[in-house]
Amino acid sequence: LSSQLKCQGEPFSSETDKLCNPSGIFFPAFRVNRTSERKEVMVAMYKLFAFLNASLGNITRDQEELNPTAKELLDRLHNTTKTTRGLISNLTCLLCKNYNIFQVDVSYGESSKGKGTFKKKQQGCQVLRKYVQVIGQAARVL
Repeated sequence: LSSQLKCQGEPFSSETDKLCNPSGIFFPAFRVNRTSERKEVMVAMYKLFAFLNASLGNITRDQEELNPTAKELLDRLHNTTKTTRGLISNLTCLLCKNYNIFQVDVSYGESSKGKGTFKKKQQGCQVLRKYVQVIGQAARVL
């Protein structure tokens, strides 16, 4: 998130809380906790990472267009996408092997394609900020 914000410039650098407030964006519900069944936790994690993977694809595409020379940011986005794909792969195997779940219904966020520069930047920082919040919650559940 910090690398992305640094590359967006003003007003994103100075008005982060206002512009990157994720309250108005769609993000999959993550309503599990330490007392939830393990199967329920793994399905929720799968949905979370599938959504994030699609969102990272949108953000990366936008940043390649908006900031093609921002090597550090683009490298971080590509590496995070690779990590996310690995997690999805591991969760797929776990759900199949341990719980006989072969398909999970997943919701995806809104595409930024066709939106203006400001909206692309804003949607990217909103999704990344929400991800930071939710991944902390997910780590506590595990």
